[in-house]
Amino acid sequence: MRMRPKLQLLDKALIERILNEAFQLIEDPGVRVAPYVVELLRAAGITVKDGVAHIPEALARRLIDLVPRGFCLYDRNGKPAVHYGADNVHFDPGSSCLNILDPETQEARPALSADLVRLVQVAEMLPQFAAQSTAMVCNDVPPEIGDWYRLLLVLWYSEKPVVTGAFSASSLHTLLELVAIESGGRDALRRYPRAIFDVCPSPPLNWSEFASQNLVDLARAGVPAEIVSMPLAGATAPVTLAGSITQHAAECISGIVIHQLAQPGSPIVWGGAPAIFDMRTGKTPMGAIETAMLDVGCAEVGKYLGLPTHAYMVAGDGRVIDAQVEMESGMSTVLGALAGINMISGAGMLDFLACHSIEKLVIDAEAIASAQRLIEGIDARTDSLAVAMFAQTGLTGDFLKLKETRSLFRKEQHFPSAVIDRGLPEMDGATPDILQRTRHRVDELLSAYERHPLLPEREQELIGFAQREARQSGLDGLPGILNTEYAHEP
Repeated sequence: MRMRPKLQLLDKALIERILNEAFQLIEDPGVRVAPYVVELLRAAGITVKDGVAHIPEALARRLIDLVPRGFCLYDRNGKPAVHYGADNVHFDPGSSCLNILDPETQEARPALSADLVRLVQVAEMLPQFAAQSTAMVCNDVPPEIGDWYRLLLVLWYSEKPVVTGAFSASSLHTLLELVAIESGGRDALRRYPRAIFDVCPSPPLNWSEFASQNLVDLARAGVPAEIVSMPLAGATAPVTLAGSITQHAAECISGIVIHQLAQPGSPIVWGGAPAIFDMRTGKTPMGAIETAMLDVGCAEVGKYLGLPTHAYMVAGDGRVIDAQVEMESGMSTVLGALAGINMISGAGMLDFLACHSIEKLVIDAEAIASAQRLIEGIDARTDSLAVAMFAQTGLTGDFLKLKETRSLFRKEQHFPSAVIDRGLPEMDGATPDILQRTRHRVDELLSAYERHPLLPEREQELIGFAQREARQSGLDGLPGILNTEYAHEP
């Protein structure tokens, strides 16, 4: 039987200490909550005074027990594409970048709709990404329509499920309407969820009006929610890693309480994007080893409770694609996979999550493929490990001619693309560097991409949705979709 390699940073005693203190924190000093959920909490017997909820441990534990231990996100064809739960590991690109690294100048610039379309098309062609994300803010559309517009672009150009989120409470309902159209209605969306929505508490221990309303509305819609708790060790959270993990646990537990009171049994994920606060620079290094340790530790606590997990990893902090950025990204990719985190977001991101790069996304896919091979482990694929093969070759060492070699080498070995230099033929008679190889790979993927239309009635409904929402914002057209201007009807 194959043994799966695993990483464990916390022992059972420390996890129980973390949880014990997390339960203490949500009762005293308590958790700041918005007026939107005060009556919901009070109806459950929770004391709320001056905007602070004091949540009893016994109630919190009962509500945690109601959370599904696993669930799926589905692709457009109704097939499960992501399973949150156990030690399943999936990856998706990072979300919500304002900038993109221009492939020609290697300088950051504001991201446009066309950039998001290219990224979605590339990610669609890479099997390493089980899901898409609303990866960039499209700076060529008004901010008030940005939430739904970037989600529309992803749904239009991709069949994979989507990791997304709303920037305001008012836009969540628009996003849910959009995903429901693509899914064939609210009931279909509930049965076969196509998207999961990030919801972020404000550290420390604060569920804002916006975040609280998102938790409640997602729960009642039956659409999966993903808590993204972001303790910043040393700044908005205790400086110790264990202390920050404890705060993360308290924020996740309190969010689960709100969510499960709104609709018991609705799917929710124990997730986050914790980081350390660099005392020398004031930055939040996502590529730091301690940040990766926080991600792994937070996930271990969620796993201990039997909950689905998420983390932000596979990111680098440099401003260009270089050895530092890929060292940081590759290291956290492997650590996240070994930890068995169910969904790992962040691929393609650099500059402290401020910038996206399609080229980096392609390089990250190679690291992800290697990490996925690693967690497959080592298997005894033959009755005799080596003796039988030596019986055929003797001491000549000519294993290439064996049938076992021919039948098993593709199972034993992962073959990277030409992005990774393993002595494959040169391009145009020259030896290209990794950026040149990656640009070539991006061009190949874009050339091979083919959009698969939705059912005609759903496609027309999405177009109608875009027309209506655009006109309400005073626009005659939208970039990036169909390359068509939506003229006002007479």
